[in-house]
Amino acid sequence: MNEVKEALRNIEQNYKLFLQQQFTFIGALQHTRENAHDMIRPVASISQVQSYRDHHCNNATDRRILNMFLNICSDLSKLCHKLETVHSGNNITNGILERCKLLLSHSNDLSIIRAKYPHDVVNHLSCDEAKNHYGGVVSLIPIVLDCMKEWITHLEKLPRHVLYNASGGSAISEKRAPQDAPARAAISQTPPSVHLEAQTSASYKDNVQVQGSKHVRKKNLNGTENHSGKLKGPWKPPGRHA
Repeated sequence: MNEVKEALRNIEQNYKLFLQQQFTFIGALQHTRENAHDMIRPVASISQVQSYRDHHCNNATDRRILNMFLNICSDLSKLCHKLETVHSGNNITNGILERCKLLLSHSNDLSIIRAKYPHDVVNHLSCDEAKNHYGGVVSLIPIVLDCMKEWITHLEKLPRHVLYNASGGSAISEKRAPQDAPARAAISQTPPSVHLEAQTSASYKDNVQVQGSKHVRKKNLNGTENHSGKLKGPWKPPGRHA
């Protein structure tokens, strides 16, 4: 999760630099549209911007700013796929991700989307013609960034047992695993030692009993004991006395 937040912060920093050059971006689109003889339709997709850069860009400044826009879109798309590995998904988070994927699709029509307050990228466009032609493309990145922030905010409100890391394991189970390891080790090691001690004790008792029985049988063959525990002497048949 921290890795996702860090990636999002990096994209936001790049977008701030891009936002400072919005007029340069609009100028690059204007130049490439003129070169493409495509002045009627609005700039309505990522693939359209990519086509302008690849086939109708004549100077380094225009190429640089168009590349910057496309790179930010690419980073956002990669982050979308990463978000899927962080969380198993529910209706809300899946809906947010699907919207991000749709917006970042190269063929998606951006002409009708508009970033709203607190974003003022549309207001910075110089005239109605610019608003009609570039309002969607300048709104794309801030809208997607807002969606991703909403995804993270929603995820942080969920119980921890539904969070997953990139490997697919439960975050809370991984957190507990190191703490539970000594207990599991103690459980796994205790029974053998207990059994061994019990077996040793049992063997010792059996051995004592066997030795005791042999000792009693030997004494019975050699003589009898009186009440004081002393032997009276060897037993002799009645009627025969030395």
